[in-house]
Amino acid sequence: MSKTIKLAIVGRPNVGKSAMFNRICGRRIAIVDEAVGVTRDRLYADADFFGHRFQVIDTGGLDSLSKIPFYEEVKMQTEIAIEEADVIVMVVDVRVGITVLDEMLAKSLLKTKKKVVLAVNKIDDISQKDEIYPFYVLGIPSIVAVSAIQGFQIAELLEEAFSGIQWPEVDAEEDRPIQVAIIGRPNVGKSTLVNHLLQEMRCVVSPIAGTTRDSIDTLIEKEGQQYTLIDTAGIRRKKAEHEVVDKFAAVRTERAIERSDICILVMDASQGITTQEKRIAEQIEEAGKSCILLLNKWDLVKGFRMEHCLQGVREEASFLNYCPTLFVSALTGRNLDELFALILKVYEAGRQRITTGQLNKFTQLVFQKYHPPMIQGKRLRVYYMTQVQVSPPRFLLFVNFPELMLETYKKYMIHQFREQYAFTGVPLIFDLKGKGARQEYEQKEPAEVSEIVVSEEASSAVEESFVEQPDLQVELDPSYF
Repeated sequence: MSKTIKLAIVGRPNVGKSAMFNRICGRRIAIVDEAVGVTRDRLYADADFFGHRFQVIDTGGLDSLSKIPFYEEVKMQTEIAIEEADVIVMVVDVRVGITVLDEMLAKSLLKTKKKVVLAVNKIDDISQKDEIYPFYVLGIPSIVAVSAIQGFQIAELLEEAFSGIQWPEVDAEEDRPIQVAIIGRPNVGKSTLVNHLLQEMRCVVSPIAGTTRDSIDTLIEKEGQQYTLIDTAGIRRKKAEHEVVDKFAAVRTERAIERSDICILVMDASQGITTQEKRIAEQIEEAGKSCILLLNKWDLVKGFRMEHCLQGVREEASFLNYCPTLFVSALTGRNLDELFALILKVYEAGRQRITTGQLNKFTQLVFQKYHPPMIQGKRLRVYYMTQVQVSPPRFLLFVNFPELMLETYKKYMIHQFREQYAFTGVPLIFDLKGKGARQEYEQKEPAEVSEIVVSEEASSAVEESFVEQPDLQVELDPSYF
């Protein structure tokens, strides 16, 4: 993998670093608010400069006199960003002017011997460009007047920052990393988990709930496979979102779920599964994302066996029975060596494709084992079944009357389907189409249907197998319903 050029954005608090980060990335990633100390962790995002890909790093504000929580951790995160960056953009506020903090930071950055560009922010009109000249006393020769909010001269800033930079050769197109979102309530150990997997202090960690606010992406490689770990803010109950920052953090977490391939739902093993975690799990399932249950802080649990704890979780949330479960300790690393193998297994399960022939044999066996009930003199018939999507797997069933498919029978079919094809950790979607839909489907997608639809003779054979068998005796497992 070729080296990626990195550009770090630094400065004292509230000068517009996160707004500039979002502007360079072209989308809202970092939370922007007037409150001091909103950004705590260093955030990474990919951006483009005239066809060249690079990484932007947003950092927390540096203020040695600050009283904000976690200042020492924020300072450490910023120092790491400065150390690994190829180019540094220092942001100052033209409305405030030069401060002692600006002078101290400029002096520190010049000692790094790296390319440093001074961005004089909040210049909203071209007539204000002359106001940058007092900032030359900071000793940084490259100065650009910008407005992060309006996008004024951001391209010129990047051009100045990358002048003289030797861009690496682009490798052949690599496989996209597996996107893994770490989801859960506040203070269940999500950031500690990410730090242990990366073997570095990537995220600020504290016992105070709500420490993480942004969604933090980090690339990691294990046994030749790349993963993007997305550490997210804890999802609070709506009535517990007291600050506007909490609402922003919840929105960022929802977006992290949407762009992920797999969600790891982290829970506190000492507390078990809560109502809030059931809601989060439902949110993950509604988004069609694969899920792994991670019961953290197992080192704090005394007097309970894993089997008993797992049974309690299954009873509390039976709809999560298809999700694999790990009991771990993010603090000590217990059982975390199994996590990436499990992620890969669930990812491959979500991309699994079943042929139409196999699916039709499955429906035939399922109907022979237990016929759907007669409703108002009619019985459900499935003419054929085909898979139309992966990640999440979506199946289309052509039936005589969709309203005859009872929810209990649908659960029975899905249960039988998982026994046959597993699909570990993956939500399954069964869509129904009534009479006439088959002809419309074939007319709209003739090329695709030619590959997946069985012949008329085969379809007739399947349909004939659904003849009523009044003497058929079966024993049903109550758990199906």
